[in-house]
Parts: sequence; C-alpha cells; structure tokens
Amino acid sequence: MIFGYHCEECEETVWPATTRGELTWLKDRSHVVREVAKHLSGGLDTWITEGLEFLERHGGHSVFITRKP
Repeated sequence: MIFGYHCEECEETVWPATTRGELTWLKDRSHVVREVAKHLSGGLDTWITEGLEFLERHGGHSVFITRKP
C-alpha cells in the first residue's frame, strides 16, 4: 500500500515515497525537522522535503494520512 497526506480543505494529496509510520512521525515533529534542516549541509531525504512542503502549504488545514490500495 502507498500512504500520503491529504488536505480536506483543498482536496489535495501528496504521496511521498515512505511508510505510514514515517509520515506520522514527520507530521508530529515537523517543527523539529524544519529546525534540523537549517543546520544540514547535505539536505533532507526527498520524502521529508516533499512532506514538509505539503504540510507548510496546508498549515492550519485539516491534514490526515491517507492510503491508496
């Protein structure tokens, strides 16, 4: 199965290439990940960058983890 984030207000979905557990972790700790990203010279994994960008665009919206079979 493939998991992603879905915004109820905008009806937009993103499918980062990672697990449900990692998406939950990122959503719960996005403020920490943003701070760490400021201090990394090599950058973040693609799925983290993609997930953070989605969460930032939909800040304050109802975003949940969804799946496609």
